[in-house]
Amino acid sequence: MDSDSARSAGAGKTLTGTVADQLPSALYRVKLDDGGTVVAHIADRIDRNFVRVLVGDRVRVELSPVDVRRGRIVERL
Repeated sequence: MDSDSARSAGAGKTLTGTVADQLPSALYRVKLDDGGTVVAHIADRIDRNFVRVLVGDRVRVELSPVDVRRGRIVERL
């Protein structure tokens, strides 16, 4: 079992949004479709496959169960 699937067992909900800004330290500001904004990093399996995420891309974000202002980009749509 890889680290992504092990961590996703107790994961928060998944929403879609658009990448608004690219921040330092491989973080992205994502504007969600419901109007909120989160700071997200790229999931290991996306980064491992060299998927580029650019400003303006539509993405699926898995919110952290601890802090809903943070998340992980799990898919580029």
